[in-house]
Amino acid sequence: MRKADEQGFREFAAANAASLRRTAYLFCGDWHTAEDLMQSSLMKMYLAWKRIKDLDNLIAYARKVLLRTWLDEKRRPWRRAEQRDGELPDAADATVDPDTTSAKLWARELVHTALLQVPPRQRAALVLRYFEDLSVAEVAVAMGCTEGTVKSQTARGLATLRTIVEKLDSSSGRVAS
Repeated sequence: MRKADEQGFREFAAANAASLRRTAYLFCGDWHTAEDLMQSSLMKMYLAWKRIKDLDNLIAYARKVLLRTWLDEKRRPWRRAEQRDGELPDAADATVDPDTTSAKLWARELVHTALLQVPPRQRAALVLRYFEDLSVAEVAVAMGCTEGTVKSQTARGLATLRTIVEKLDSSSGRVAS
């Protein structure tokens, strides 16, 4: 690869790695796996950089590569046997009221736990639409489907998420604020 191309890729990777890692975490629910997914996606883009460097929207392409990488990981047999039921520690912000912080952390953990139980394609649609704030058309391109499919997957995903949140909320015995 020419030095100018390599420098262009390095700048792109440095500017977008954190965003891709956050999106990967929302897909998979594990920071270590998210790091692996982000790195695998960037490696794939590096190998194809000569062909893709002139694309109009490289970040959209990167999200699509990330989504495909995650879906490929989900299909691997050894991933299916892995159990992830440990708790992730949250760091509290000392400048915020403890009661407010506790409620926010509880709500965030509740939604995140529920999101991890939503089927993969529905979860991908929800993450791309509401966490990455992409339009229906952009999500359709990233997922490789029609806009109607994105709308139906999003609607089903929201319904599933709502059901799971209600089930988790009622089983926790905590009253929502």
